Amino acid sequence: MSDSTQHIASAFDRDLEGIQGQIMKMGGLVEAAILDAAQSLADRDEEMAEKVRAGDKAIDELEELINETAARVIALRAPTAIDLRVVLSVMKISANLERIGDYAKNMAKRTSVLVQMSPINGSHAALRRMAREVQMMLKDALDAYIQRDAELALDVIQRDRDVDQMYNALFREFLTFMMEDPRNITACMHLHFIAKNTERMGDHVTSIAEQVVYLVTGQMPDDQRPKGDNVSFDMPDAKD
Repeated sequence: MSDSTQHIASAFDRDLEGIQGQIMKMGGLVEAAILDAAQSLADRDEEMAEKVRAGDKAIDELEELINETAARVIALRAPTAIDLRVVLSVMKISANLERIGDYAKNMAKRTSVLVQMSPINGSHAALRRMAREVQMMLKDALDAYIQRDAELALDVIQRDRDVDQMYNALFREFLTFMMEDPRNITACMHLHFIAKNTERMGDHVTSIAEQVVYLVTGQMPDDQRPKGDNVSFDMPDAKD
């Protein structure tokens, strides 16, 4: 390897290390947002919910920074083959993280509405368990990315079925509460929206894990991702 080629390679490694550091920072913020959004609902804590909403700006800024850095690396280093795959995967992972952050923010927005209503028995604890599962999946997906661990990433993909089953159970529970007492309808609709947001977070975590598999093996996972029997009516993405 010539001196100039070695210099380019080491410069790329430094750039990549910087991007990976930004990804992990962004991932940490998103993990905290998931847990804090669920906790704010469980505790009926409007102040914590506002913290989640305000914190989404930092997540958005990190995504922009990662995209700018990745674009600069592609332009200046002209990476090929595996190196280009790494950079493109980083951009896709950051996009999924940003989307998860949006869902956490949207969950937090519901807290200020729900604190004005009578709580639905058991729902807040169930939603917190579901959010915790998604957060643990995200942690493992990011660990799999750093460690280049395709097996761990595949395990995360399989665990998305558990999140779907939690969502389906909650959906049926909310229907029961609404049928038993029409006064529960508004609160249950808000809680369903939160449950659906959490389920979609799991989908985005699964997409991150799929990118890890692609990064390590050069191929997307062969098997179609497992999905639980989705009993819900579909809801549009809320990005506000």
